[in-house]
Amino acid sequence: MNLNRLDLNLLKSLDVLLAERNVTRAAARLNLSQPAVSSQLKQLRALFDDPLLIPGGARGMLPTPRAQALQEPLRDYLAQLLALVAEQQGFDPLSAQRTWRISASDAMHSVVVPGLLRRLRERAPGCQLSLLQPPLAALPELTSTGEIDLVIASHPSMPEQLKTRELYRENYVCVLRLDHPAAREPLDLDRFCSMFHLLTSPVGGGFYGIVDETLAALGRSRTVLVSVPSFLLVPSLVAASDLIATVPAHMAATWQGRVAILAPPCEVPRFSMEMGWHPRNQADPGLRWLREQIMEVMAQELH
Repeated sequence: MNLNRLDLNLLKSLDVLLAERNVTRAAARLNLSQPAVSSQLKQLRALFDDPLLIPGGARGMLPTPRAQALQEPLRDYLAQLLALVAEQQGFDPLSAQRTWRISASDAMHSVVVPGLLRRLRERAPGCQLSLLQPPLAALPELTSTGEIDLVIASHPSMPEQLKTRELYRENYVCVLRLDHPAAREPLDLDRFCSMFHLLTSPVGGGFYGIVDETLAALGRSRTVLVSVPSFLLVPSLVAASDLIATVPAHMAATWQGRVAILAPPCEVPRFSMEMGWHPRNQADPGLRWLREQIMEVMAQELH
């Protein structure tokens, strides 16, 4: 390899090409034309003396063994280079122009984002948030390629390769319509089990969850009448019916005045909410600033 021919822009394009395995999609991510990326791929093949990507049918191209061996070291090298530059430049939130991409459930977006937006308007007015909800299975790749900057998720859902920090411990509450007869006094287990329930199933269509596991351990069960894919559907459905839903307490707090909130009649296991980021982004001063803002927002929310 002739190092005099090495172009950092080519390496960035190679990183994206290996991630997308498709020239058209890579061109879109790089904001280049398809012929320009095809030309870069030709240069990369000559530089590494390897085809790197070969035809793989309708889904795109397949990496050669050489390309597969290059992918992770290349990402590490580019991330270290960017971190070195960013560390030298520092991060001035008042003058920064940056878009942060945060992956979280709709529940977490509702809990974290309002307070975070207020801070951004005051402290980083030139910065933006891109709120995403990709499939959990895609998060390892998306954080590795830098397409996701930060993940907010429960501990069991957090990709294990990410660095993490606990935001808070979450517990559950029950929500009903404001004038529901059962909302007039504390719930007992018999009444709870006799009611019709609404369950939120993020994967879609599920009718069994942590509440059912808890009840089964007590030798009890409930009837889940409806399953919805999003917590954002819960307050309107509960407010217009006799349904009861058991939801995370911080999510329910955002519905104050719309539904009645009661303690469940049995102890549903608590869980940890965390934020996670790829180790490559540990030293990024902008992302470090964002993580600090989120921790401060949650500290205010908890008091």
